[in-house]
Amino acid sequence: MKQITTLTFFKYRGLKEKIWAFGMMQFAHIPLSKVDGLSFYKLMGSGREGFNPFPDWSVYGLLQVWENEDAADVFLNSSKLMLGYKKHSEEQWTIFLKCLVSKGQWSAQNPFKRSTAIAENNPYIAVVTRATIKLHLLIKFWKYVPISQKPLLKNKGLLFTKGIGEVPIVQMATFSIWKDKESLIEFAYKSKAHRKAIEKTQKLNWYKEELFSRFQPYRSLGQWNGKNPLHKL
Repeated sequence: MKQITTLTFFKYRGLKEKIWAFGMMQFAHIPLSKVDGLSFYKLMGSGREGFNPFPDWSVYGLLQVWENEDAADVFLNSSKLMLGYKKHSEEQWTIFLKCLVSKGQWSAQNPFKRSTAIAENNPYIAVVTRATIKLHLLIKFWKYVPISQKPLLKNKGLLFTKGIGEVPIVQMATFSIWKDKESLIEFAYKSKAHRKAIEKTQKLNWYKEELFSRFQPYRSLGQWNGKNPLHKL
């Protein structure tokens, strides 16, 4: 399976650049629909630190699923659209991902296909969770999020995390990178708060649509907060 996924984060400084970035949430759709080798994409804003549902106007994300890595490289290195993003943003960071497992749906499909080219000597794990929250449960959901996610910030195996989404408050996703599978399991199955969150999800049925995917990060380009967070790749 040659399919790969990229997630690029852009950081903006200054009102003019932030307005440009917000506008691209609409204007980038036409050029993205014409990109060769691109089978799925999502333009996303981000939430404030601490799992706050309100927007962080300085950070945006672009998730893309590619037929192969060559198509991704052509777009990232030479497309007019990406050159525009680089011109207006202060920092850019792209993570290349191979799918380990994916369950659920995103916009009525599961775009991620399991890779057959996983490297055994690469311990890193990346996770994408995505959901559309039922409108009548929005208040209950967001009241509970800080409690359920608190153990995440204390986990020493967590290398990076950011809340992202297509529509603030209603359509949300999280992206996280872990140093190894054991760190992820410790949070997912040994944290009382997270286990309780899973039980609450099953009981209240928060979501209209949800997806959970694990990936192996294998390339990391650019920088975030002045450095490449996965420079060892």
